[in-house]
Amino acid sequence: MKEAIDNKELILALDELEKEKGIKKEYLLESIETALLTAYKRNFDALDNVRVQMDQKTGATHIYSIKEVVKKVENEKIQINIKEAKKINPDIEEGETVEIEIVPRNFGRIAAQTAKQVIIQKLREAEREIIFTEYNDRKGEIVTGLIQKADKNIVVMDLGRLEGVMPSKEQIPTEKYKVNDKIKGYVLDVEKGAKGAPQVIVSRSHPDFVRKLLEFEIPEIYEGVIEIKSVSRDPGYRSKVAVYSPDPNIDPVGSCVGQKGVRIQNVINELHGEKIDVIEWNEDPSIYIASSLLPAKILAVDIKQEEKFAQVIVPDDQLSLAIGKSGQNARLAAKLTNWKIDIKSETQFREMLMNEQNNQETTSNEE
Repeated sequence: MKEAIDNKELILALDELEKEKGIKKEYLLESIETALLTAYKRNFDALDNVRVQMDQKTGATHIYSIKEVVKKVENEKIQINIKEAKKINPDIEEGETVEIEIVPRNFGRIAAQTAKQVIIQKLREAEREIIFTEYNDRKGEIVTGLIQKADKNIVVMDLGRLEGVMPSKEQIPTEKYKVNDKIKGYVLDVEKGAKGAPQVIVSRSHPDFVRKLLEFEIPEIYEGVIEIKSVSRDPGYRSKVAVYSPDPNIDPVGSCVGQKGVRIQNVINELHGEKIDVIEWNEDPSIYIASSLLPAKILAVDIKQEEKFAQVIVPDDQLSLAIGKSGQNARLAAKLTNWKIDIKSETQFREMLMNEQNNQETTSNEE
């Protein structure tokens, strides 16, 4: 048998990689075998009747030509005479295949280069997979990064080991992003981008960004003493946060706002002036809905539980405040409570009742 290509150093290197990076040696050897087979066929114009095998202990590379056993050889590349085949294996029969080990000239150099390329490639893939898993586990957390690129369509952040990408829909419309600025962002998702490289999708407009900032600033939320029940947001302009504590001795709103508004101000500063209304959650929908429309004063809330619909009555001078600019206050309250909310002034409500009464009287007269 001819001398096989030997590479004990390769096996030692693979053993080290398995210990340090957790990449299985068997997996690397299989990948190298596949690459060597491709390299052999490319460099030696071989057909598909070739098999490459690497010894897991010595690193010896064995290349076998697989030939069909025939009486009369018509193609020497893929066939072998039965008399010659029986010299290799006395029990071989016509129609079977036999493997003949070959060592092509200069293939050692090609094999070494190929093995190196495969190892580098697999290392990169493994590193990407480790980073992908690490950041995938950080979904829903806040990360800090340095802006590398900023335009109206996309902001690219350097997060250390990989890039964070903030698409336009995840940006706060009132903010201006500049290269080299350090900013925080909420990990929305982790994707495999070009060439398999992991990419973190970061958001500053998501409602949970506000939730996480509050959790960071307010120990009672982090410890679970106060619970954030819901967040609704118009990024850059206003957010509403519903908080609750099962402990009657704790004021959830006061704890979140802090003395002289210090605690909530840190969050507002991070959001560059976005207003935050902190309201107390209540299991009674009418009380909860009334609170959600703060700072407006509410006279009455009439609810239809099945339809999750609330009719809210406010003093005449409070109507515009309850609805808010461009309907913002009412819209955020509806998102926060997950109820449909219709707001009417006291005068409008009375007119509505009078119209209903007149319609009923007309209907009665017609009957």
